[in-house]
Amino acid sequence: MRLWSLHPKYLDRIGLIACWREGLLAKAVLEGKTKGYTHHPQLIRFQTSSHPLHTINQYLTVLYEEGKRRGFQFDHTKIKQMNINERLPITSGQIAFEWKHLLQKLRRRSPEQYHTIHSTQHVLCHPLFYMTRGPKASWEKGL
Repeated sequence: MRLWSLHPKYLDRIGLIACWREGLLAKAVLEGKTKGYTHHPQLIRFQTSSHPLHTINQYLTVLYEEGKRRGFQFDHTKIKQMNINERLPITSGQIAFEWKHLLQKLRRRSPEQYHTIHSTQHVLCHPLFYMTRGPKASWEKGL
């Protein structure tokens, strides 16, 4: 499971679709609708938020909007619009780690997307997050 902290505009088609599906799986876990993945490290930041279901729905809403912008047919009925607008911290070290990881993936599977974004100077995080200084997140698996 990879729930990118990076802005979804950087993801290629494969990455955006995978993130949408994995986000829906994360939502099912947080709703108690599945027994698998309940201790997956990628879920920690959602589980420890003050409103886990609200935050995962916010996360998915941004993915839905990016998919819609690209002409994808993501099912918006799978996410609930919430009135709470919570933002979660993400460290600069985590963003740097994910950026490097994404570029490695794109270099192999989507060279065109890689060449479009590889020289980005200021990497944006997913709008659910705000960046703070710090190392890679403790929940992140080493690659």
